Amino acid sequence: MGSGQLVAVFGAYGHTGRFVVAELAARGFVPVPSGRNARALRELADKHGLEARVASVEDPASLERALAGTAAVINCAGPFASTTGPVIEAALRAGIPYLDVAAELEANLDTFAHYRDRARDAGAVIVPAMAFFGGLGDLLATAAMGDWTVADEAHIAYALSSWHPTAGTRLSGAVSRERRGAGRLRYSGGQWEHRTDDAPAMEWSFPDPTGRRPVIGEFTMADVVTVPQHLSIPDVTTYMTAEAVRDIATPHTPAPTAADESGRSDQTFLVDAVVRSDGAERRATAAGQDIYAVTAPLVAEALERVLTGRTKAVGVASAGEMFDAPDFLHALAPHVAFDLHPQKQLTA
Repeated sequence: MGSGQLVAVFGAYGHTGRFVVAELAARGFVPVPSGRNARALRELADKHGLEARVASVEDPASLERALAGTAAVINCAGPFASTTGPVIEAALRAGIPYLDVAAELEANLDTFAHYRDRARDAGAVIVPAMAFFGGLGDLLATAAMGDWTVADEAHIAYALSSWHPTAGTRLSGAVSRERRGAGRLRYSGGQWEHRTDDAPAMEWSFPDPTGRRPVIGEFTMADVVTVPQHLSIPDVTTYMTAEAVRDIATPHTPAPTAADESGRSDQTFLVDAVVRSDGAERRATAAGQDIYAVTAPLVAEALERVLTGRTKAVGVASAGEMFDAPDFLHALAPHVAFDLHPQKQLTA
């Protein structure tokens, strides 16, 4: 456990950041809330008896002060297109690990592209997208892959009972769309494609009891960035249940509201990762409650493993490359119910 180590949480007062602060404290770490909003920081710090450190990505010196004496930094502040670079730079100067919960495709791609060589040469650890989107799907695909060294295709399908987006989700989505321009992204044949056609409406057969559900195919999430970074799979596709897509596409869908004492909403999820190769299929699934709240144990478990040396890579690496995926997923209980399904042969 944390043994009183200080961990900076940039954007600690955001919806997900608050879950991260609580999870770190429960694991014995001492969170150091940081961000630009002094009032929000003070309220959060007073509630938990913590030291708040005001910092802004426009002021490198303030970031250095925020990270001083900490063992690591977790970036929870979107839009990540604006925050990842400055906070990573501050972490590199401080010589501490960096983790974030970014779901923005472009920000994640930037992290791998801009920091892979520098972080490796410095012996630094940078783990982007260590969250529900990006981290969990990558761990599942890696676990499903098992001893395969290559595969033909990977599919990660999400069944959300609903999707009430936070203000941060909406802002990050807007920034991604602005950067991407018209259209959408797809990863096929080992490369990124910009598409201007509509994403396909189809059905996905989830494991029981969820069963067959309408989904939007090629609903590209952060897993499509993280999986190909370390798994030799030329086609990676993600899918989202149609009801959840309608929720997030509707401007007036309200933000999530607490349904229990921990602050979790009543949203449930099932993530179904399928890897196929040479006529065989392997599958791994994870189920739980509240995609924002579950990000906290995901990134906190990653942090513990980084700080205790239970890692498999140096530099910039996604969850499945950095950690032992099946062991990590089992360690998420009771937050996540993980199931690794037997391999099966596909009929012609």
